[in-house]
Amino acid sequence: MVVSRGAPIGVTLMQKCFSLGKYRRTFYQTTVLLLTFLAYTAFHMSRRPLAVVKNSLNQNCSKLTPPPGMILNNSTINNWCDWAPFDKKDANRLLGLLDSVYVFAYAVCMFISGMVAERIDLRYYLAIGMLLSGLFTYLFGLAFYLNIHSLTFFIVVQVIAGAVQCTGWPGVVACVGNWFSKGRRGLIFGVWKAHMYVGNILGAYVAGHFVAQNWGLSFIIPGAIVGVVGFVLFLFLVPHPEDVDCASTDHHNASKNQSSDMFVPNGNEIHATCVTLPQPGEKSPLTSKSNSSQHKNAITFWEAVRIPGVIEFSLCLFFSKLVSYTFLFWLPRYLDHTTGVGSQTSAYLSIAFDVGGILGGVVAGVLSDHTGASALTCVGFLGLAIPSLFIYEAYGSISQIGNIFMQLVCGALVNGPYALITTAVSTELGTHQSIKSNSKALSTVAAIIDATGSVGAAIGPLLAGLVSETSWSYVFYMMMFADLCALVSLLRIAIKEAKHCYGINFRCIPFTCCVPYEGTYEKIGR
Repeated sequence: MVVSRGAPIGVTLMQKCFSLGKYRRTFYQTTVLLLTFLAYTAFHMSRRPLAVVKNSLNQNCSKLTPPPGMILNNSTINNWCDWAPFDKKDANRLLGLLDSVYVFAYAVCMFISGMVAERIDLRYYLAIGMLLSGLFTYLFGLAFYLNIHSLTFFIVVQVIAGAVQCTGWPGVVACVGNWFSKGRRGLIFGVWKAHMYVGNILGAYVAGHFVAQNWGLSFIIPGAIVGVVGFVLFLFLVPHPEDVDCASTDHHNASKNQSSDMFVPNGNEIHATCVTLPQPGEKSPLTSKSNSSQHKNAITFWEAVRIPGVIEFSLCLFFSKLVSYTFLFWLPRYLDHTTGVGSQTSAYLSIAFDVGGILGGVVAGVLSDHTGASALTCVGFLGLAIPSLFIYEAYGSISQIGNIFMQLVCGALVNGPYALITTAVSTELGTHQSIKSNSKALSTVAAIIDATGSVGAAIGPLLAGLVSETSWSYVFYMMMFADLCALVSLLRIAIKEAKHCYGINFRCIPFTCCVPYEGTYEKIGR
């Protein structure tokens, strides 16, 4: 039995209890997927409450009956169903401001976050980020108990919360990218990306459960969960294969029948990809190369931007995330306004959009795997998303069943490209062949793409808060225009992919993967 020297304390104790043998790599890959899934589920769970609580912060008390069990006193009689300063006609504008300062802080810090993540231990980075995220989510909810009505307080809490949450995305993408090669990355990431929507669903459910009587708990409970998950990551997350004496992942040389996970860095196939650490004084070609990989030079910001495709996919995500986050922060409010079902029911009803997002992410990942055309897949989804938004705005309020169905369709088409770009595309660009073999770029590229998208995510909710005061129809026109811009930004790459995969000068057929081979494209059967 061997205890890996770079493993976290929880894994070290586990290794002392039992041996995994030839299944070590599979076990660690599964563990990384589950832990990062759980981490980002918790992150998104803490982002959802404000969207749900908006309806409680701005209601007309004179037309409502206090919830059962509510004890009214001097501090609650005038604000149990609203909350200054969000109890005036400009409530949507102020609530949109809270959304935007949060996401702007997230976006600005994200540009730096990726480069920081490449230079420090990802386990510490993620764990500390989650603990701080939980703390500031808790502080927002604490305002209910301390009777805080200062807009400045809420803005400061939102800014710091957004800044610390930027640790999450580049960290989890880099961890998963470090363990998995290109072969089925689209499908793996498509399923794994469901964490965002699962987090939104759980956040809506938890916040919706408490929103009618005690909106403070709508923040405090998710905040506590984020902190607990951060501590679990500190104990068990293994960011790099080398930390537990496994061969580093080859991102470029995988073929149909041989995963790159079955090769050591020098290209020699071995029976077990996780090996025993040599005793003091002994040397191992595998471990010496693995250890040296930990000292790779991190890529610079400008080197990452020059990677082919980074700018185009970043612009596409800017507009795609604008639409996605407008739904994230405003859908419960819109449902309450158009259907009159109330704050709790609108929170539960909005879950359908996130369920559609799960389906869209998986379908987009599978299509990308089989066609090898990520941009073309995104363009197809975006082209269908525009009419789906028009239909939802026009007919979504007719019935709840129809509303749910159209939410599923819109969620799939709006979030499919978002899921694909932030996962499989970011990872592929972060391991692009144009990068020097001794460079680390996964976190930096993922952060640049997500940060650019987050700028759009900040602008969307802010504009929605302003435009909705005139008409909710204008909010949907704004989102349709944003999806059109996202489509146009990828058009050049999509046309190039279409020519490569389906042009008469290439030997590719539909549902095969087209990869460059000696200046042409050669079919590789799936």
